[in-house]
Amino acid sequence: MKRRTLLAAGGGALVALGAGFVVSRPDPETGLLPGAAHAQSSDGALPEVTEMVLGDPEAPVEVVEYASYTCPHCASFHANQYKSLKANYIDTGRIRFVYREVYFDRPGLWASMIARCSDDANFFFAFSEVLYEEQRNWLGSGDPGLIVEELRRLAKTAGLDDATLDACLSDGPKAEALYTWYQENAERDGVNSTPSFLIDGQKYSNMAYDEFAAILDGKLG
Repeated sequence: MKRRTLLAAGGGALVALGAGFVVSRPDPETGLLPGAAHAQSSDGALPEVTEMVLGDPEAPVEVVEYASYTCPHCASFHANQYKSLKANYIDTGRIRFVYREVYFDRPGLWASMIARCSDDANFFFAFSEVLYEEQRNWLGSGDPGLIVEELRRLAKTAGLDDATLDACLSDGPKAEALYTWYQENAERDGVNSTPSFLIDGQKYSNMAYDEFAAILDGKLG
């Protein structure tokens, strides 16, 4: 599995202003995005990030996936192993499945902000699958402007309009909250490549479906 370095505190991040985009870097001392101090609430707190969950909340086993929308191995996982996991373990109520984004780059954060426009889990997971299925198309140019336009095109196909997209992509507080959230998750759980998984708190790398199923069946007894 190809390993990718997580976006460090001094790496690039997104500040979205109105309908346009300013690519900038977090403050080297605080690790915060420029303007973040003005984006926070009066008590200095960032907005809460919604945990995206599928399956029975009372299921006996929890699986957490750490993935990046720009990671080809993640796209492969969602095209293959994930479909079987969903049919055999998530939809049947045997596991609680949590998806957490990792931000290697700005396009991954842009995609996440669109997927989380309404913080609705149904839209989030449906649009996430579109992002993985169409990954080569929206990401392939490598040009930030074209990538944004491709993401907007996909979002419109999924039912979002320009006004909604402008609001989502200009939400500075949410961008900062997501960036901080991913850094805290990665540090706490020791995530340094994608896709990575926590199965009842134990970390695993990407694996074939049969290996995944054997671990789950062992925990389910």
